[in-house]
This record gives sequence, C-alpha cells and structure tokens, in this order.
Amino acid sequence: MIPDAIILGGGPAGLTAGLYLSRGGKNAVLFEGLSGGLATTIEKIENYPGFPEGIAGMEFISRLKEQAQHFGVVFHPGDADALRVEHGQKTVQVDGKEYSAPTVVIATGTTPRPLNVPGETEFRGRGVSYCATCDGPFFRDRAVAVIGGGDSAVKEALYLADIASRVYLIHRRDQLRSEHIAEQRVRAHPKVQIVWDSVPEKIEGEQGVSGIVVRNKKNNNIQTLSVNGVFIYVGAQPQTGFLRGILECDQAGFVVTGENLETSVPGVFAAGDVCVKEFRQIVTAVSDGALAAHSVIEYLSRAAPRGSSG
Repeated sequence: MIPDAIILGGGPAGLTAGLYLSRGGKNAVLFEGLSGGLATTIEKIENYPGFPEGIAGMEFISRLKEQAQHFGVVFHPGDADALRVEHGQKTVQVDGKEYSAPTVVIATGTTPRPLNVPGETEFRGRGVSYCATCDGPFFRDRAVAVIGGGDSAVKEALYLADIASRVYLIHRRDQLRSEHIAEQRVRAHPKVQIVWDSVPEKIEGEQGVSGIVVRNKKNNNIQTLSVNGVFIYVGAQPQTGFLRGILECDQAGFVVTGENLETSVPGVFAAGDVCVKEFRQIVTAVSDGALAAHSVIEYLSRAAPRGSSG
C-alpha cells in the first residue's frame, strides 16, 4: 500500500509529524536516518515545557518514538539519497530503494558545522569531537576546549566542567549568545575559563590532541592552550544535499517554507531545524512537526490522494 506521507527524519520534528498524521487517520512511513537526530546528544533538556526537573535527550526521543509507534507510524532505517516529483507523486530514494507517496515531510535536521582549521580532520575521533555527551567521559580529569558561544557551546561546557579538570570556552565575540541562566552558570563555574574575542587557528598533537592555537581578534596575539580534547559548536549545516535543484533553499542550504511549512513543491513540506528560521530549539521543532502534519492532511483533503486511508 502506498502511504499517505513519507517523513524523512526521526528527530523531534519528524516524530511529531508522524504522531499527528497517524492520529489524523493517515498512513505515515518514517525513515529515521540518525535516529533522534541531535536531540539525542543533549545530556539534559531543561527548557522543554512540562519537565521541571529536565529530561535526557535520549529519553525524550525514546518517549516520543514510542508514542508515535503506538498510534501507528511505521519506522524504517535509512537516509534519503534523492527526491523525485512526477505527476503529483513523490518518490524518495532511501539507501538505493524507492518509496512513493503523495506527500513528503522533510525533517532531516542539521549536522555540526566544522571549523575548517588545520588539525580538525586529522584528529577527529582522536580528541576532536562535536558531542560532549558522547565523548566527554573520555576526558575525565583532563583539560578540554569548547569552541562557540551559543546555547550548545555553553551548555556542553557546563557538562564537561563536571568531568574535565579545566574547560576553556573559546568565543569569537566579547559576549555569549546563550540563555541567560546558562550564561550565569558558566561564568560562575570555577573550572571554566572563557577566552574572549578569540578564534582557533590550529589543533595540534601527534597521536592525539595536545593543544589548540588561538588568536585574539582584537590584538592578534597568539596563544597555545594545552588541552587533550576540542569540542566544536560553531553552528549547524542542513542535511539537504539530496534536495538541490528540487526544492527552493537559501544560500546555506536551509529549506525555504511558507506560513504553513509548504515548500516550493506542492505536497512537500518541511519541519524543524532544516527550515529557514531564526530560532532552532526542540520546542520549535515539535511545533513545526505538528503544523506540517496538519498541512499534509489539508493538502490530501484537497488533492484526491492516491492510496489514502483517510
């Protein structure tokens, strides 16, 4: 049976879209890719409504997936390789196999943006990481550097401060861009030293990372910080390479959507961090997922869908 909707992405946006579609009487097939997306790498989510004590990212995604499965979402592993649109039918290629539906929800999320400095690629997995929750325990009682000044960088610096002997938070500006409460915590933490107005120039080491060279942007002074780990949080890039030439995207590759999360192709919707938007949070991804599902249902009701169960 041809499903009513194919959902690409198993993070908060995709899972919520699946939940709302299934509860709306539609057959939804969800391709997970990296199950749970970046949300699973968060040690504790403290700003999602209804969880005053916080909740681990992995547990949050696990609960959301269980809820979606309970209402009938069908899950498959795999990442999308291509999208083709012909005569109103959308065909998605996943790991070399093709699947069709009258609608698609793009919720493929983002991946960490690299620094693109010497040593980053060479030491990836040997001291360079993009996930403190994943790799932080390897650096117990050792010095590490965190690159960035937004929510992710500040919160992961705090997480690492409970493990490492010293955390250098390296930020290119003279002010952080994180939530106020997180900024207060990181400024007050005795193990965290903020290195202001500075950018990484090079990651050094032999078998593993032994230091990071940073340059002060105001006076061009160079210093080498002795660290064994470098955790990079300098933004995100969308997982939309397979959509080039199919959907309208901005210069950075994020999907352009309308008010109801419709894309430039009728019947294709986008939700979550993959969209052009100012604010990327789990709560906004969940909201997008619900709205995208509602838009899919409205589209199907107007478009005489093929293989619809509704």
